[in-house]
Amino acid sequence: MRDFLNRIKHIWKLLVLLFLLVVTFSYAMFQGGFVSWFLFYSFLPFALYSIVLVLFGVKHLTVKRELVKEEYHAGEKLNVKIKLKRPSSFPLFYMIIEDDLSNELLAPMQKSQMKAFVFPHFRKEIDFEYTIQSLPRGEHHLKGIQIRFGDPLGLVEKQIHFETEDDKIIVYPPYEDLLYRPMDNHYEQGMTASKERVQRDTSMAIGIREYQPGDRYSWINWKASAKRNDIMTKEFEQRKSHDVLLIMDCAPEKRFEAIVSFTASLLRAIFRKGAQVGLLTYSEERGQFPIQSGEAYQQQLFYHLAKIKDRSSVTLDTVLESESFMMWQNASIMLITSQLTKELVEKASQFSARKGNLTIFLIKEEKEVATEKEIVLKSEANARGVRVMFVHAGHFSEAFSEVNRG
Repeated sequence: MRDFLNRIKHIWKLLVLLFLLVVTFSYAMFQGGFVSWFLFYSFLPFALYSIVLVLFGVKHLTVKRELVKEEYHAGEKLNVKIKLKRPSSFPLFYMIIEDDLSNELLAPMQKSQMKAFVFPHFRKEIDFEYTIQSLPRGEHHLKGIQIRFGDPLGLVEKQIHFETEDDKIIVYPPYEDLLYRPMDNHYEQGMTASKERVQRDTSMAIGIREYQPGDRYSWINWKASAKRNDIMTKEFEQRKSHDVLLIMDCAPEKRFEAIVSFTASLLRAIFRKGAQVGLLTYSEERGQFPIQSGEAYQQQLFYHLAKIKDRSSVTLDTVLESESFMMWQNASIMLITSQLTKELVEKASQFSARKGNLTIFLIKEEKEVATEKEIVLKSEANARGVRVMFVHAGHFSEAFSEVNRG
């Protein structure tokens, strides 16, 4: 229906143009004199240009979008370059180039920023660049590109939507460097951090990872270090289990981006420590990732965190109640949430009494102060063997400082 209306609109404008041309010619013929003919000859070039523009083909135009890379982290800049080529030098009075972006990408910028008003004239190649200053987390598809041009009088306007290739960018959550310390020992006061590095069986190397303070000189993989231009060490099989399962709260919350960012930071820190980690999320669908290690697996988890939304219909205490954790019996459980409730403390303490070694990270805004209710619930949880730690956005590196002091 919309295409039909556009066709009628173009035909109507063409009829108006021809009508004006006939009117000015008739006026000159019947009126005569310099003024009437001057009016006709002044309007004639514009009318002829508009008629030719109607016949001017637009499908021969080629449009290409160029991106520097396809993977980013939230907060980075995205530079987009659009290149338009046309085989002929037919003069165009003006051209409007507009990139068709998703609503998520339009949020951090003004719509006018990804639109350009240019005067091509006789140019065959036209370039247009724009920048998105702060990319939001997610998987974003860059759709087509819309081109519009017309005559100086505005009687004829052509518009075409070019379907470009499926340009897709992945924006991973931002992360901060933090020092992960496994929490092994369980006392009445809660848990304490083990400062020992995960023990390895150095007789069998199963992979490589980045160098960490405390690694032996003999563990360095010189071939991989030269290839990556960074010191890489061999990854050995574990002698002692330091498996970790992270359960991330995906309930609709204003602090959800901080929750995702801390989860990514914690995942990265655990992998760098040399331990294995799994992830469990409840959003639109249940996402379960088994406890593993390795760079490819870490990339898989980060990809999941890049796409996840805060659309969970169940609370975290319901997850603890419904999930069967027999398969995680040798793993330390860490809950990441921004809502500490009495129901969550009760479910966590019941699990801790059977299994032990459960920690709740309560995510707060950068300058947000804990409420009196949260402080009371934290004391109750610690008394029942569940560790609760407040983590503020922008200060993830202090997440285990409280444990270290304990």
